[in-house]
Amino acid sequence: MKMFVVFVILVHVSQHASAVEVYEGDPFVLLPCDFPTDGLDEPSVVWSRYDLNPSTVHQRQQEGDELKDQNQLYSSRTSMKTDALETGDLSLNLTKLHLSDSGSYTCTIRWVKWGRKRERRLTDVNLQVKVHQVKVDSGAESVQLICKTIVHLHENVKVEWMDGVDRKVYVYQNGSDQPEQQDDVYRGRTEMKRKRLEPGDLSLTLKYPTDWDSETFICTVYREGRNLMEKQVELKVKVHQVEVDSGAESVQLPCKTTVHLPKDVKVVWSYGYNRKVHVYQNGSDQPEEQYSRYSGRTEMKRKLLKHGDLSLTLKHPTERDSYIYTCTVYNREGRKLMEKQVVLKVKVYQVEVDSGAESVQLPCKTIVCLPKDAKVEWRDGEDWKVNVYQNGSDQPEEQDSDYRGRTEMKRKLLEHGDLSLTLKYPTERDRDTFICTVYNREGRSLMKKQVMLQVKVYQVEVDSGAESVQLPCKTIVHLPEDAKVEWRDRYYRKLHVYRSGSDQPEEQDRYYRGRTEMKRNLLEPGDLSLTLKYPTDWDSKTFICTVYNREGRNLMRKLVELKVKDCQVEVEEGAESVQLPFITTPDLPEDATVKWYCYKPSFRIVHLYKNRSDQPGQQHQDYKDRTEMKKDLLKTGDVSLTLKHPKETDTETYWCRVNNKDGDLLRVKSVEFKVKGNIRNRSSSTDPTPLMADQSV
Repeated sequence: MKMFVVFVILVHVSQHASAVEVYEGDPFVLLPCDFPTDGLDEPSVVWSRYDLNPSTVHQRQQEGDELKDQNQLYSSRTSMKTDALETGDLSLNLTKLHLSDSGSYTCTIRWVKWGRKRERRLTDVNLQVKVHQVKVDSGAESVQLICKTIVHLHENVKVEWMDGVDRKVYVYQNGSDQPEQQDDVYRGRTEMKRKRLEPGDLSLTLKYPTDWDSETFICTVYREGRNLMEKQVELKVKVHQVEVDSGAESVQLPCKTTVHLPKDVKVVWSYGYNRKVHVYQNGSDQPEEQYSRYSGRTEMKRKLLKHGDLSLTLKHPTERDSYIYTCTVYNREGRKLMEKQVVLKVKVYQVEVDSGAESVQLPCKTIVCLPKDAKVEWRDGEDWKVNVYQNGSDQPEEQDSDYRGRTEMKRKLLEHGDLSLTLKYPTERDRDTFICTVYNREGRSLMKKQVMLQVKVYQVEVDSGAESVQLPCKTIVHLPEDAKVEWRDRYYRKLHVYRSGSDQPEEQDRYYRGRTEMKRNLLEPGDLSLTLKYPTDWDSKTFICTVYNREGRNLMRKLVELKVKDCQVEVEEGAESVQLPFITTPDLPEDATVKWYCYKPSFRIVHLYKNRSDQPGQQHQDYKDRTEMKKDLLKTGDVSLTLKHPKETDTETYWCRVNNKDGDLLRVKSVEFKVKGNIRNRSSSTDPTPLMADQSV
């Protein structure tokens, strides 16, 4: 018996690629492909989509179409010219386009030469079937969502329009509309043509489109539950945008119409979930229906219905007023006659300053003449009072304690219209939006402005294992000899205290004791920088340097953010040992406990030193006889751990804590440890024997 091998030569040459864009519902598209087929023996052409299974879209031979392997998605939708293989025009005609037709189509020619089958990849066509887009301005009376078909539809079909979140927009069934099936959002806002099935026009008219209607809508036709056709339409509702600076006297939200409105209509301006900003009805404003935040701040024109100008004036806009506002007009029965949206963006002036600066100014100026008895109030984003000026002077008793003694305003501020506020010793905690409001004697707001303050924090980065790091804090201000300098961490634990010409170690937190140092005569040159010894990842935090006078008043304040890079140790499996480093201050308490541990998968003690000796009995069995620490470790401050014969399973984050006899934390550090597998020691599962090919028997 003999085995015959048929050789197929594949020529993988893509001559060119092209892109074609069409819309869903288009009647057809032509995917181009041409190749001189004259002189080829037994030619055939195949169109494929390799992301599908089966991948064949269309195949044509000399005898005609060969569609037994065709993917059913393309059944009855593809065709080629009858003389394609004679003329070389191998283009594919695809009809009734769906969104799912988007993809890469490959045109391949096959033939026989000298008894061998050959094939060549001619071209790739990227087909993009796009959703039909409709754009309309917010405030338009209506918009049409197009859906047409040339297919004759039977009388008992069901037409259903849905939005992108599966809410029913419109339903037509049994020869009439079905409003009871509609979602409330669309009720009374949709309409389709009469005798819609005869011409095949299933387009939907959507009334009073707003930004909320920017959706993909789907039109589906069913018969006896079977999907006959489906088309999508993407609606984009453009919303008019208005931009204004915080501090402007007012801003106008435009809303105009050329439609004649009846005298008894109701006009409602709202935002969000129907929060009423302004209501006009029965020929006058209705302030009692207004949301309290807008009380006394809105105004509409007189005879607004006569001129069709329903624009709203909003006074003293602030960042909190940045919303999408909706103007809606109703008739006396409550039916919506028109609706328009306006986006308001209130820009806030920004001020940036370094932490440690002596002061920063929050600007607020006006050219409006202010009454002499006006009240000027600065507040922060939490509504705390920052500064109050009334009756010609500051009112410190009304200030929040965080700002007391830290603010200042100019003299005769009302006369010059400069209501700017100076904030002393700004820190990270002062990052906020501050609001300046001016009131008349009756408490009515005359003006309002916002200022956003950004306080930059100085950053220092150091490697874990460094002997020390300096946290900088300098000032050019002359400090009194009896000033107190205090460094704290973000948890308000004291790092270092300098007072009465010397350090005060007894006031330090235990965790920092013996690890800090400041320069001698530090007040003279104004260098209050702190040296922190043996930093670890637990020291990655924000530190605060504050200077007080003898009365305890804050003279300056600066923040420094310290980032200690993670300690990482890497070793190959098979190494004799590896050291997990941790060096700290010498002369630790003789009764201190040193514990190395990890969480794998639960808490495990790797090594324990207690009562002046190792405690192997409390060690996890995985580390028995594999760990070692140096002698005199408490005296030298070298509490590093030696791990013998490291294995790949030892890869983990290890922690070391040093505690005193009362359990107080003295030192802590983490080490990320990784053991790389030794490739030479692994057995290979790969069979090096090459495959046999093209054998005949």
